[in-house]
Amino acid sequence: MNKHRPLSPADYVPADLVQPRVRLATSGEAALLNSTTAAAAERMFAAAAAAGVVMTLASGYRSFNTQAATYNRYVQSEGQAAADTASARPGYSEHQTGWSFDIGDGSGRDSFTPAFANQPAAVWAKANAHLFGFVVRYPWMFHEITGYYYEPWHLRYVGVEAAGEMDSRGIATLEQYFGLEAAPAYL
Repeated sequence: MNKHRPLSPADYVPADLVQPRVRLATSGEAALLNSTTAAAAERMFAAAAAAGVVMTLASGYRSFNTQAATYNRYVQSEGQAAADTASARPGYSEHQTGWSFDIGDGSGRDSFTPAFANQPAAVWAKANAHLFGFVVRYPWMFHEITGYYYEPWHLRYVGVEAAGEMDSRGIATLEQYFGLEAAPAYL
């Protein structure tokens, strides 16, 4: 998914949403992931905890309606151009698939800001998430490809093989990995 590849149907709902057994910093639908992502997240969060790193699930699944409300809040406060670099339009959000989630560290420090990259949870995820099948979906300085500024908290499950290959080959974005055109703006 990206700004050129929306969900079809736009109001898609995963059939297998579950609440993973991880430390939560959210509730309701935002505490859900699809079952494959949830199982991988459980393994990753346990490994982080074993390494002494606190990691929380800060935002998981978002329905079409929730994403519409989130996006519209950005538009109202920042304008549409700014909103389009910070929040997906409804029907274009990876959160709506259940394959993506945002992490936190339980403290709220630097949450949802680029400075979160320096927090232990983000540092650990950047170094280790690929071992569990995750990538940092919107890496530093790749917004001209992904369409979003750096989000060190946003992880996307792609599977251990793909995430490991991206890591070993130094491939930063899914667009590059799959040979897709850059999607800096909506079509």
